Amino acid sequence: MSLEALLLGLSLLFLLSILAGKASSRFGVPALLLFLLVGMLCGSDGLGFQFDNTYIAQTIGTVALCIILFAGGMDTKIAEIRPVLAQGLMLATVGVVLTSVITGFLVWWILGFTMQSAAVGLLTSLLLAGTMSSTDSASVFAVLRTKGLRLTNNLRPMLELESGSNDPMAYILVLVFMDLLKAGTAPVWWQVLGMVLMQLCVGVVAGFAFGKLAVWAVNRIKIDNASLYPILVLTFCIFIFSATYFMRGNGYLAVYIGGLVIGNSSLQHKRSTIGFFNGLTWLCQLLMFLTLGLLVNPHELLDVWAPGLIISFVMIFVSRPASVFLCLLPFRAMPFRDKVYVAWCGLRGAVPIIFAIMPLAAGIPQARFIFNIVFLCTLVSLLVQGTSLSQMAKWLKLDDRTARLRELEDFDVDFSDEIKSVTTEITVTDSVLERGCHLMDLGLPDKTLVVMVKRHKKYFVPTGKTVLHAGDKLLIITDDHEALMETYKSVRIDADTK
Repeated sequence: MSLEALLLGLSLLFLLSILAGKASSRFGVPALLLFLLVGMLCGSDGLGFQFDNTYIAQTIGTVALCIILFAGGMDTKIAEIRPVLAQGLMLATVGVVLTSVITGFLVWWILGFTMQSAAVGLLTSLLLAGTMSSTDSASVFAVLRTKGLRLTNNLRPMLELESGSNDPMAYILVLVFMDLLKAGTAPVWWQVLGMVLMQLCVGVVAGFAFGKLAVWAVNRIKIDNASLYPILVLTFCIFIFSATYFMRGNGYLAVYIGGLVIGNSSLQHKRSTIGFFNGLTWLCQLLMFLTLGLLVNPHELLDVWAPGLIISFVMIFVSRPASVFLCLLPFRAMPFRDKVYVAWCGLRGAVPIIFAIMPLAAGIPQARFIFNIVFLCTLVSLLVQGTSLSQMAKWLKLDDRTARLRELEDFDVDFSDEIKSVTTEITVTDSVLERGCHLMDLGLPDKTLVVMVKRHKKYFVPTGKTVLHAGDKLLIITDDHEALMETYKSVRIDADTK
């Protein structure tokens, strides 16, 4: 295939995926699921595009996951996760182990009476369960953030902390089970425990140290071209992952910690860097899910549909809830319905599929069978859990009904996180002008300023005597959310419509 034909095919795939992502927000289907389906549609059983290179798929998935975790760390505020740090870390470590063990034994039992011909042993079942033992950060970040889902009781920071930090434990479990299958001997458990502790400790220390180094370097290096600062941060992201690997630590944990340090530090061109990574993250998700969709042979899923569906629902309704409730047992102040929602948010996505590629690349017996089961379980999870997160939050009365800030559409401005203010825009209506047509007639609170007006295609800075017209767009800055609510009330605008 010529380079031009390859680029044309990739551009068409990307276009289809972007259109699928747009459709997802309209019909409530996770965009990542549609990315997978586009890849499957264009694969060997669809339009005939042949792709079976597990090494390339694993490489793409590893790099993409590295960037997704780093960006997730940058976008996480320490002040938000501090109240739920213990719960999140418990779910990310003990919860992953419990999910793997419970699911592994159940898989062994399920396959024993549904597919006796598969001859899957307990260790292989544990490996299969280990690949699916962590919630997928790409799926959780994408579903919670793109749907604009606001949850009470700090649930969203806890779920994002869990999904961003539990991949390392699942990765270690997969490596351990693979080594045991290849060795064929009884494990030396103290050595296994030592390897796990070393991976986690080195990952945390390396992520923190390299994150501080990145902040120091970005703030000290003077670059004439400001657009290179996001590239510099991306370079540190790749460096943190690879350097931690050679230090025998867990690179996935290190990049998440490094992103957390960088995102919560004062950084030159921070907003443009975060914007760069937001776009890059979506590109990585798109490329990763497309690649994984191309890798699977859909006709092979028909051979495992019965055990795959049973295992999927066992994970959704048995092993995930059991591990969540056991991990959160010490936190008795946490409401029951919060625990139910956390259990329901055990989304599977690209990470389990990437981990399932590892046995394929290593030549583990029955690796293709494991891959197909994991792929099918991921589809079910995204379809069942991913489409119902918003509705489940409403049923459990966990959706935060306070007014949501409207995204700036008419004013292309941004402010640093260090500026503790709330920025939004409102549209002037006839009801707003009932008290008078001058800006001073609106009776805005003292903490609220109108800093700019858009009228048709022109922008100008207003004064108190500025005459407002219906249809004008006002750029509003207030001190905090309470001041914003007071502003809405004073101008007689419903908070839900802005």
